[in-house]
Amino acid sequence: MPNIGELGEQLVAQWLQAQGWEILQRRWRCRWGELDLIAWQQAGRFELEAETSLVFVEVKTRSRGNWDADGLLAITKAKQAKLYQTAQLFLADNPDLANLPCRFDVALVSCQRVSRQGCQGYTDGLLSQAIALPGYNLVLQEYIQGAFH
Repeated sequence: MPNIGELGEQLVAQWLQAQGWEILQRRWRCRWGELDLIAWQQAGRFELEAETSLVFVEVKTRSRGNWDADGLLAITKAKQAKLYQTAQLFLADNPDLANLPCRFDVALVSCQRVSRQGCQGYTDGLLSQAIALPGYNLVLQEYIQGAFH
């Protein structure tokens, strides 16, 4: 059985890259916890991006019938504080990035088990970004920029 959380992170990384972001780290770990994705976008690379930016992305992958609003309720104040501390340690380890504007984003990914015949063409996510693999469809349902500070 595939690791659905890792597949959700892969989907979000692909979507970010399509938006012009470069993935710097996946699953960066330290004593405080883990940052799912760390990405950056250089200034002037796209018209809308006036300055180089750094983003820490928390990815929540859930199946139908979940208890926590597709992962959104799992981003508690305590979880936010833990992610903030982890990001501070990442920046301490990467002082060349420490002065960039940073933000925390949340990506909500839906995972559905399907029959093998149902794997093709499943793109009903809000962002029309999906990964289909035998037995599963993952869809990026929502991407929240600046979800918390």
